[in-house]
Formats: sequence, C-alpha cells, structure tokens
Amino acid sequence: MIGAGLKLASLALSVLLALGLAVAAIAVSAIRSPGPSLADTMVVLPRGSGLNAIAAVLHQEGVIAHPQTFALYVRLSGDADSLRAGEYRFPAAISAADVSRQLIEGRTFKRRLTVPEGLPTDRVLALVAEAPALQGDVPRTVAEGALLPETYQYEWGDTRAALVARMQRAHADLLASLWGSRAAQAAALQTPAQAVILASIVERETGVAAERARVAAVFHNRLRMGMRLQSDPTVEYGLKLRGRADGLPLTRDDLEVETPYNTYRIRGLPPGPIANPGRAALEAVLNPAVTDELYFVADGTGGHAFAVTLDEHNRNVARYRASREGAQPTTPRD
Repeated sequence: MIGAGLKLASLALSVLLALGLAVAAIAVSAIRSPGPSLADTMVVLPRGSGLNAIAAVLHQEGVIAHPQTFALYVRLSGDADSLRAGEYRFPAAISAADVSRQLIEGRTFKRRLTVPEGLPTDRVLALVAEAPALQGDVPRTVAEGALLPETYQYEWGDTRAALVARMQRAHADLLASLWGSRAAQAAALQTPAQAVILASIVERETGVAAERARVAAVFHNRLRMGMRLQSDPTVEYGLKLRGRADGLPLTRDDLEVETPYNTYRIRGLPPGPIANPGRAALEAVLNPAVTDELYFVADGTGGHAFAVTLDEHNRNVARYRASREGAQPTTPRD
C-alpha cells in the first residue's frame, strides 16, 4: 500500500510539473508574442510608479495584454526595481518582453526644440514656454544674445529653467572657443561681448549663409574707419524697446528717432545685442572676409549687392528700386 501511495504521489507530482512547465511555456510565449497595440503608442510613466502601477498603465494604454503576466515576468527576471520612469514611444505590436527591455534600458522618447537663429530672447523664451512635456516656468530675466540657437533634445519632466540654462551654457562655451581663434581682421572687436553684438546685427541683416562673412566685413570696415553702421535692424530693436510693434516697415522718420540702438545716430556698436546669433554669425564676425567693401543693399533675389564706393552703391540701390518699384533698400547706404 505504501508503495502504491508513493507511486500515486510521484505521478501526481509529475503531472503538476508537466502542467507547470506547460503554463510557463504558454506564459513565455505570451510575453514574447506581438502585443495588442495597432499603432505606435506614447505612454508617460510618472516617477515613483511601482511595477504593478506600471503594468496597469501599459495595459490601460493597450501596450500589453496581460498586466499580471507582465509583472510576474519582470519579477522573475529580477528587474522589478530597474524600470525607469519617463515618456516612452512603444512601436505597434511590441511584445511585453521588449516593453520590459525598453523600460529597463530607459530608452525614453527624446523630444526636440529648434531655436532659429536671429530670434530675440523674448521669442526664444516663448518657444520654451510653449514646448510640450516641460515643467516649471521660464526664467524671468535672461540677457539678450545669451542663448545659442540650435536644436535641443529634452525629455518629459525636464524643466524649462534647465533647458534655458543649457542654451546659456552652449552659447558661453561656443563664444569662448571661437574668441580664442579670432582672425586679425576682427581687431575692431575688443571683447567677446562686442562679438555677440555685431554677430546679432549680421544675423538680422542676412539669412544667406554665403554672405555672412562678407556682411561682417562691411561692418568691420566701417568700425575701423569710424563710419556709422547704419543697420536697419538696430533701429527696429530700439523702437521695439520703446513699445513699437514687430513687423512694421521702417520709415525715414524712424531713422531719426534717438535711441541707444539707432546706428544711424550713434557711432560704433549699440550697447547690446539685438537678437541671439547662431554659430555661423559668430564665426563670420570673428573671421570676416577680407574686402574693402563698405556698402550692401538687397538685390531683389534674397541676397545683397556689395560695393566699395558710394557711387557704386547708389547704382546698386537704383537697380534694386527699379526692380521693386520703390521698395526701401537694406543698409548701410552712405
């Protein structure tokens, strides 16, 4: 009887083991099989979420089919405390095993914010304020010209203040690097701050990459000769500080308005930048073209016509006006 009982117990144990292995095989198959999502799915997993809460969110968002099986798989893998919070993009039909791997590796969704060259600081801060998935307020006081325009990566939960600080550090690091390798023809600039001021003017004067060093050379030549810069964007900036709306065309009366930024009225550089210059504009003013040109005017095609003498410049202005039927030329003009 004892032997028969042992045989029955052994048989029962074998059946249970076989059943357990079968269940385990089914569970493993389910974990590795394509998931239920039909499209890429964005999911935010808040900081402090436990394994069960994460599994519940993933199930609610349609990424995994069986939250209990997912949680058990993660626990048995020894990774229950290794899942990282954040914002994730899960591909369509991703398996629960691959979901676990993505969470363990912390492959969060990387967002991007592109700051175009030549924007004033208030508009850059507005972009940061409107950027999705960031937290907190933007800093209230950020100096004009102190932010480097480029594309910045960030993640859900990053703060706006931290992103602005990254822009400031990027600007400071780049400026220090470029200042150390400035060319001899940039001698009119005595400090890095002056380089930023002139680069901001160049940035606002032309969007044509091939022209930047040449435009910079015109302004360097004028500074060296004691000529006024006569840059329309500086006039616009000074009027903006006095409450004038952006985008209004300049009149000749505007050129006579006394502001510290009106380079038709003052000699030398204005007291500060008028925008945030990018790398190319900073490189242009610190390594300007070698030329005797003192003038440039829009050529009607998006670029500029350059001149050494006032007579040559006036002919360029006349051609431009003829092509545009009275449109105002871009400065400098005398």
